[in-house]
Amino acid sequence: MTATSSTGVRTSCSRIAIGDSVVTTKAIKTDIRRAIASLVVALAWLTALWVAPVFAQQPYPNRPIRIVVPFVPGGGADTVARIIGQKFTESMAQQVIIDNRPGGGSVIASEVVAKAPPDGYTVYLASVTFTVAPILNKKVPFDPINDFAPVSRVSITPAVLVVHPSLPARSVQELVQLARSKPGQLSFGSAGIASASHLAGELFKSLAKAEMLHVPYKGSAQVITALLVGEVTLALINPLSALGPVRSGRLRLLAVSTAERSPALPDVPTISEAGVPGYESIIWTGMLLPGATPQPIITRLNSEIAKASRAKDVIERLAIDGSRPVAESPQDFAAFLKAQFAQWGKLITDLRIRAE
Repeated sequence: MTATSSTGVRTSCSRIAIGDSVVTTKAIKTDIRRAIASLVVALAWLTALWVAPVFAQQPYPNRPIRIVVPFVPGGGADTVARIIGQKFTESMAQQVIIDNRPGGGSVIASEVVAKAPPDGYTVYLASVTFTVAPILNKKVPFDPINDFAPVSRVSITPAVLVVHPSLPARSVQELVQLARSKPGQLSFGSAGIASASHLAGELFKSLAKAEMLHVPYKGSAQVITALLVGEVTLALINPLSALGPVRSGRLRLLAVSTAERSPALPDVPTISEAGVPGYESIIWTGMLLPGATPQPIITRLNSEIAKASRAKDVIERLAIDGSRPVAESPQDFAAFLKAQFAQWGKLITDLRIRAE
């Protein structure tokens, strides 16, 4: 049989009789090609169905882990992240990268984690500011409850109540009496509006019923400098910044802010026992994951935090800054966060604190 193509080229194909039908060899070849293409597609799907579970079952972690920190390097939270990150590296045999994302009162770092893949490779070392930012700004680009999965608290640090040595107050009780006798004349420094040190100072004022002037700075280092030169009278600040000047006699340490005495400072009374009953304000860090992270990954990281909290070198290194490691269940951490939202939410609302 001879045929002419659309281009005018003459081609030929044979005809084969099959029963009562006549089929050309060209048609047979077309059918074979289609069958082969269908087979290739089917094999591709079968391969994907077989390979996907294999990758899904790969042990966690199998690549580097990123810990997002909402502060600049060198601070208390950054130090905790690096100490715990090192233990993760040793225990899980994977590199841990510290990703510092300061700014926005922790909003920038929170958004990075909230929008990260929920695969366990982006971890958030949150702190007090995580529970404060959504209260100060109702339009944060994340849901502080549903977009995060609590893993565990990691560390607890008491704020230390320090005063300039020239102040005629050698106890919390004397400080309260002095502040009440001179309304608005004593001042306390903080690391910024709505920072942990600001909220700790406002809580002290509220429970002590003493009026004091708040003076915000850009960080803890600036607060200590202001205290040393007498710009402000007192501060409730991270021990990392304050204990050096305290040991050299340039500042006077009156109390710690936790409900119980600090193991690192056992001879220092709490503010509650020394004159302001019910006072408690802690500096804490904790680990969160993106909200949809599978439970086995949450459980694995929780066990790694618990293991690190028992390590002698972790305990010793945190104690240098007056901190101590802590480990708890994800449920307990979630309950703690809920209490923090309630505590600071009430204080911020009552005092009408506004973000800078």
